[in-house]
Amino acid sequence: MNGFTTQKRSRPYTIDTTLLTHPAQQPSMTDETTIPTVKTDDASIPAMGLGTWQLTDQTAYDAVSAALSVGFRHIDTAQLYDNEWAVGRAIADSDVPREEVFLTTKVDPTLTTREEIESSIQSSLDRLGVDHVDLLLIHWPNPLADLETVMATLSAAEEQGYTRHVGVSNFGVDRLDRARELASVPIVTDQVLFHPFHPQRELLNYCQREGVTLTAYSPLAEGAALSDDLLGNLGQAYDATPAQVALRWATQHENVVAIPKSTSRAHLAENRDSFGFTLSRSDHDHVTRPSLARTARLAVGSRLRDALPG
Repeated sequence: MNGFTTQKRSRPYTIDTTLLTHPAQQPSMTDETTIPTVKTDDASIPAMGLGTWQLTDQTAYDAVSAALSVGFRHIDTAQLYDNEWAVGRAIADSDVPREEVFLTTKVDPTLTTREEIESSIQSSLDRLGVDHVDLLLIHWPNPLADLETVMATLSAAEEQGYTRHVGVSNFGVDRLDRARELASVPIVTDQVLFHPFHPQRELLNYCQREGVTLTAYSPLAEGAALSDDLLGNLGQAYDATPAQVALRWATQHENVVAIPKSTSRAHLAENRDSFGFTLSRSDHDHVTRPSLARTARLAVGSRLRDALPG
């Protein structure tokens, strides 16, 4: 396929570059907990990254800058987030070499033709200011799109060097299995909602069996983990916060990567330091409390908060 071009495209939204102020110089942390890497046959991905959903412009720039300054080397964005430009600028302005940052973006699922997807990938690279990303995902399954066309276009992007790896997001087991059949390159991850109240056991078992990484978004359960009594009580035993217990629960699973969102340097460091302890098997099992009803309530509550003014 030769549909990809190097022609620069205008951004679908504008941003005033004068609004992006450089963060003050931050001292290097000497007591950092190192974020490990999840390795499969096809990819090596930092086990924790920064999620940037709902972060735009200066907020996104500052969050990425802070994350890189405390040791994060995995940044997740998407075309639908409208923040690729700010994310790319923060990476470029940091002292961390581009090759040390694992950068993920996701293709708008409403794009259904090969030409539309190809153009969007080029536009993402332009906004991010890079010649390739490390991971390119389709953001959601679209029943109106031909999955074969989508996977063929993502595969071609990898084959032509626009991404090092490809994957999917919000795919169930059957659709993930089908995507893997249709792609001509390995599907290295499925990025999905994953937290103690929504442990996705069927999908997790499939990913572990097939060597696919499961990337957990909203691993703090839309913030509900922060006030959960069980997580709080366990945290006292491990000298950890409820958030750290929830994150460690996620990352102790084989083949699981977590991408919590945070804009605070202190909270980013706290998230990073969740690798400083290990839950016992018994405690890990106790944290797992599947509840579709609770998961649905959390999701609805989050969407309602997003819709409220101010």
